[in-house]
Amino acid sequence: MTRDNCVGMAMKYLLVASTEACSGKSATILGIADRLQAKGIEIAYAQPVVTGNALDPNGANDNDARLMAQALSLPAERLGLPLLVLDAARTHDRLTGVDSRDYPKLLQDSAHQLPGDLVILEGGANLHEGSLFDLAIDRIAETLDAGVLLVNRYHPLSSIDLLISAQQRLGKRLLGCTINDIPRDRVESVQTTLVPYLEQLGIPVFGVIHRNGLLRSVTVKQLVSQLNAEILCRPDRLDLMVESLSIGAMNVNSALEYFRRGNNMAVVTGGDRADIQLAALETSTQCLILTGHLAPQPFIVSRAEDLEIPILSVDLDTLTTVEIIDNAFGQVRLQEPIKINCARELFGHHCDIDRLMSVLGI
Repeated sequence: MTRDNCVGMAMKYLLVASTEACSGKSATILGIADRLQAKGIEIAYAQPVVTGNALDPNGANDNDARLMAQALSLPAERLGLPLLVLDAARTHDRLTGVDSRDYPKLLQDSAHQLPGDLVILEGGANLHEGSLFDLAIDRIAETLDAGVLLVNRYHPLSSIDLLISAQQRLGKRLLGCTINDIPRDRVESVQTTLVPYLEQLGIPVFGVIHRNGLLRSVTVKQLVSQLNAEILCRPDRLDLMVESLSIGAMNVNSALEYFRRGNNMAVVTGGDRADIQLAALETSTQCLILTGHLAPQPFIVSRAEDLEIPILSVDLDTLTTVEIIDNAFGQVRLQEPIKINCARELFGHHCDIDRLMSVLGI
């Protein structure tokens, strides 16, 4: 029997969790909460466990909470502060007995103070994070009598195993899942094969969301930070969004054909390849990344200035540069307004809100 057949009293708490980091929890929450608010449901938000690097520079709040407050127009009383910041110092205190606090009790006390029809809690990086402090996902759900919506980032081989394992761990607390970041050529297969199988197992699928280049993108500024790059021109355009990566290591005719197939690219090429650099500047390039720490020709810099395309120089080889950029895609947090709006529309459109409301009893 699925949760659709077990609707009883309205649930006060919805815990949005994931099987791994960077699966799309925040985007899922934005899409769902936006649709629920449109139906007159009053939402509150909290993220009980955050990692140290999730805090803003002032340490006053975490980035996800600030994002939700702004994007969903939540007043301060409907925004819960983190209970636990996971870092080396806090872990040491717990291991040595300095920190002996009853975190489930603290969670219960703080969550019960949040008003609204539904409190949406954002889980940690995976189902296990926070276990040392008795704040793993299953413990949070048990403490608050919360239903869990699991966000799964699609992997052809491991998604089904991760979801079955989560069902075994969470039991009746698992309301269902969304499957996110599916390559467009695999969406039909997921809908016709994976989804029916999960439904038969009693794991309702509330959303099937295709991969979106904008949501996986990084800003030029983020690439500067990741690569420790020197900015050679247009430092005022570091807000440009990079959705794909191209490598300029061929002859110029092949490069032009190759670059024309790309969209919003970061192009990596040698600092001595002026022909490739010029070809890249004439296509959909958001930044030019020159390896070997070699300065470009003046006419390249002049053309990039005119086209408002930043040029970065890195003291790295091409392979290392490409590996760093590849790792950056899909691993960044929602921050830019264009990404927030995209997430709101994409996830709100592809999630079955009415079915979720029925399961929640609201």
